[in-house]
Amino acid sequence: AVAAVDIPMGTTINPNQIVLSSWPKDLYPRDSFQAVKPATGRVAMRDFQRGEPIVESKLVPSDKSSGLLSLKVPAGMRAFTVKVNEVVGVGGFIVPDSRVDVVVTTASSPQQQQDQVSKTFLQNVQVLAAGQAVEQKDNKPVTVNTVTLAVAPADAEKLALASNDGKIQLVMRNFSDGEKVETPGSDKGTLLASLRQTASRPRSAKRGGNPAAVQARPTDSIKVAKSGYVVEVIKAGKRSEERFD
Repeated sequence: AVAAVDIPMGTTINPNQIVLSSWPKDLYPRDSFQAVKPATGRVAMRDFQRGEPIVESKLVPSDKSSGLLSLKVPAGMRAFTVKVNEVVGVGGFIVPDSRVDVVVTTASSPQQQQDQVSKTFLQNVQVLAAGQAVEQKDNKPVTVNTVTLAVAPADAEKLALASNDGKIQLVMRNFSDGEKVETPGSDKGTLLASLRQTASRPRSAKRGGNPAAVQARPTDSIKVAKSGYVVEVIKAGKRSEERFD
C-alpha cells in the first residue's frame, strides 16, 4: 500500500489516498501494509510523499486517540483547553485553525473586588480544537463546550490564572491579521466617560452632519424691556411673554 497523493502530517487517511503497487521483494518495507483497508482511518504521524509506502512506524498508534491533537501543537507551544459557552465561544463560530484574542475581566485589585477591569492579554492565538467534554456536576454527567488553544508556556500560566481568577472571553480576528495592538484596558470609569462623551455630541454630528452648522443656526431672540424682566412662557404649544417691572 502506497500513497496515491501527498499525505500531510496529521491527516486521517482515506481509501482514495492509498493504492496498491508492486514493490521489489528485496526492498519490501518491513512494517508496510499489504492491503488498503488496514491503513484506512489511521492518522499520519509524518508526511507521506506520493508513491511512498504506508508504514506502521509513521502512523499514530491506533490505541492513542489523542495523537492527532498532539501532532497539531506547534513546536515550543502548549495545548491549553478552556471551557466556553455560546458567548465566550463567539456563538459557535470558532473552529480549528481560527485566530482569536483572549480578554479577561477580573477585579482591579485584591482589596477592591467590586471594581472590575477588562484587558486583552493574549493576541492572535491559534485554535487547535473545538468540541465538547463531559464532566460531573451534582453527581451527574454534564456536557460542556471546550476550546483548545496553542499558547507559549508563559502564556499558559497567564491563561490558567485568568480562567480561575476571572472571566475570559474569546474575540475572533481575521485569519490574515497578525498585528498586535497595545490596549490600555477598560474599567467602569473609562466606560462611563466614553458614554458621557457620546451622549454630549450634537445629533447632527452623530448622523454625519456638520457640527458647525448646528452652532451657526440662528436662534429666536427674546426682546427684553429696557427695565424689568421678561419671562417666556410656552403652554400647549403656544408661546407668550410676560413682562415684570
